[in-house]
Amino acid sequence: MAVTRAEVARAAGVSPALVSYVLNDGPRPVSADARARVLRAIETLGYRPNRVARALRQSRTNSIAMLMPDHQNPHFAELAQAVEDEAFAADYVLMIGTTANDPERERSYLRSFLDRQVDGLLLISVGGRPDLDLITGASIPVVLLDRAPAGSDGFSTVVIDNARAAELAVQHLLGHGRRSLVCLSGPPHIEAVRQREQGWRRALSAAGCAASPPRNVTFSRDGGYRAVQELLAEGVPVDGIFTTSDAQGIGALRALAEAGRRVPEDVAVVSFDGTEAGRYAQPVLTSVAQDVGTLARTAIATLRAQIEAGQTAPVHEVLVPALRIGASCGCHAGS
Repeated sequence: MAVTRAEVARAAGVSPALVSYVLNDGPRPVSADARARVLRAIETLGYRPNRVARALRQSRTNSIAMLMPDHQNPHFAELAQAVEDEAFAADYVLMIGTTANDPERERSYLRSFLDRQVDGLLLISVGGRPDLDLITGASIPVVLLDRAPAGSDGFSTVVIDNARAAELAVQHLLGHGRRSLVCLSGPPHIEAVRQREQGWRRALSAAGCAASPPRNVTFSRDGGYRAVQELLAEGVPVDGIFTTSDAQGIGALRALAEAGRRVPEDVAVVSFDGTEAGRYAQPVLTSVAQDVGTLARTAIATLRAQIEAGQTAPVHEVLVPALRIGASCGCHAGS
């Protein structure tokens, strides 16, 4: 049978109200001696506070939700782990939903999380136009993470500078003397994809090179694999490939190996994400790294400011990209 607060109070020789002050750190001060007796009684009796009752009193559940498109994409998997670590450190329970890139499943998850009265939401939306009206009507804190869809200016966002990141990747390929470049991009309806394509075109234009149209495929190993198979079968001249995700880059490496194209001697590859999976590719992927630790830390801090401090003005955080050098570009400096 569960130990009650009254039993803790009797064991400590104090009132139940004083036990509450200790557990809630207020609203009234408690002497050091009384606090020590209460904490000792809690430990001895094995008392566990009723979180549900506390949530009802505070109108908070100490839970947040995260909705992401695909748990098989190494970037999203690593980002979810980093978010969970940050949430745990802040004493929040994290609920995660994976939409499998299905807008209707995204809406269903959103409704489910709102029904559970989570304190806040981190959303990596499937498409270019998530159901922001549904979120607005619920009046809960929301941070759009990793992707900032069009029309989302009224919501806080935490993203990387996608255009600059892609520009860095392409400049690196150009710096290795590669001129027959191909871009394996993602689904074109995603704003972050369009920004990466913008960086691709900008870098080539600045170098006086013609930019071929990006090949839009899924953010997956299979997407990269099949896209490279197709371009080789078409006889497209290529000595450098920029992939807009590590997953695509890993697939591209396999297709090149099967075709007998050496990386980086014949074809240099630079990808986007900087995941641990890329570190174990053969050769190790050179990649524009998204620092998932900083993304998660910034997102949780931004969400907590809305939940705990009542911050209402949207905050837009744009993280600076950095190139992580591997061996797939020709630097031979695996990391």
